[in-house]
Amino acid sequence: MTAFKSDFLNVLQSRGFIHQVSEPEALDALAQKGPITGYIGFDCTAPSLHVGSLLPIMMLHWMQQTGHKPIALMGGGTTRVGDPSGKDESRKILTDSDIAENLAGIRTVFDKFLAFGDGKTDAIMVNNNDWLAPLNYIDFLRDVGKHFSVNRMLAFDSVKLRLERQHELSFLEFNYMILQAYDFVELHKRTGCVLQMGGSDQWGNIVNGIDLGRRMANAQLFALTSPLLTTSTGAKMGKTAAGAIWLNADKLSAYDYWQFWRNTEDDDVERFLKLFTVMPLDEVARLSKLQGQEINEAKKILATEATALVHGRDAAVAASETARRTFEEGAIAESLPTLTIPRAELDGGIGVLTLFVKAELVASNGEARRQIKGGGIRVNDAPVSDEKLSINASHLTPEGVIKLSLGRKKHVLLRPV
Repeated sequence: MTAFKSDFLNVLQSRGFIHQVSEPEALDALAQKGPITGYIGFDCTAPSLHVGSLLPIMMLHWMQQTGHKPIALMGGGTTRVGDPSGKDESRKILTDSDIAENLAGIRTVFDKFLAFGDGKTDAIMVNNNDWLAPLNYIDFLRDVGKHFSVNRMLAFDSVKLRLERQHELSFLEFNYMILQAYDFVELHKRTGCVLQMGGSDQWGNIVNGIDLGRRMANAQLFALTSPLLTTSTGAKMGKTAAGAIWLNADKLSAYDYWQFWRNTEDDDVERFLKLFTVMPLDEVARLSKLQGQEINEAKKILATEATALVHGRDAAVAASETARRTFEEGAIAESLPTLTIPRAELDGGIGVLTLFVKAELVASNGEARRQIKGGGIRVNDAPVSDEKLSINASHLTPEGVIKLSLGRKKHVLLRPV
């Protein structure tokens, strides 16, 4: 392990954020001298980022906390092209209004992690559409395209894998790596940015930007990538059977977000405490030594601290208390996710399979049947054994709701209106 002298690289390394660094000694020396500017790009393909984007956001957070200037680059322009990295199929082409709407939704999460402003180390948010949209195509090809070898571009994994699998790669997507490299050079010109960070799958694209900066501006630029994040079971971080773990509260409740972290595998607790909370490392070390049932306390702390960063401390504490009441007291907590349904529909009776699909506790009737056979489905805490059970007004509790549960940790309140 490299012994870095700058707080910036030391913190990133000690918390597990570093996979590769170009010219580590030179970057370390530069970070020691004074504030450096670095960026990470986020494409606007959905109205919220998901938990897979949390690691790069945390990298920007620690960059600012250690005295440097972070840039959150919104890919308003590159989203119109689509990053082929790690994809077998072309992304759906979004309209300009779709992209603008997505960008507005994504912006909100950054305020929770970064302090924006005009100061020397204040974060800034920029949109690459500002310089990509006005480009004259012929001039761009002449001034920028001449620095790219097609032979080398074909050797990049993002391109090679698609071609090897005989999946179509559009000429539009083939341009993505050129545009990403150009972003780096443009940010260097506009802000003095010298560092691009990203996931390990972005290494080739970032190195392209370093090379282009040297050719076009005689600039020394740097790359830093984080490890590809998977759970100890090998699953991709942030993907669950129920779908993506969104960061925006209107896409996923604070309670469900808390539960996601509470369900962390034992072997991932220490790593996730380092990456996804701002807890001191000595406290992380203490919690990571817990064994057996005690490790559940560490998971609850991870869930509360991670949720506090995204949803605020009050919402995190409320989610923790909801979980405690639901699991330890068997109570119906009002802050559980709620599904409203017309009273007339409930009076007529709804099949239990249909209801659990509607509540998004299972993906299909078939999955609901399998869960019933395994004893995984409960209504008002009572196991369901009959897949033909009809849920109606007689199942309403004194609180006027019906509690639907999948296993011990996923619950939805059905409320007639």
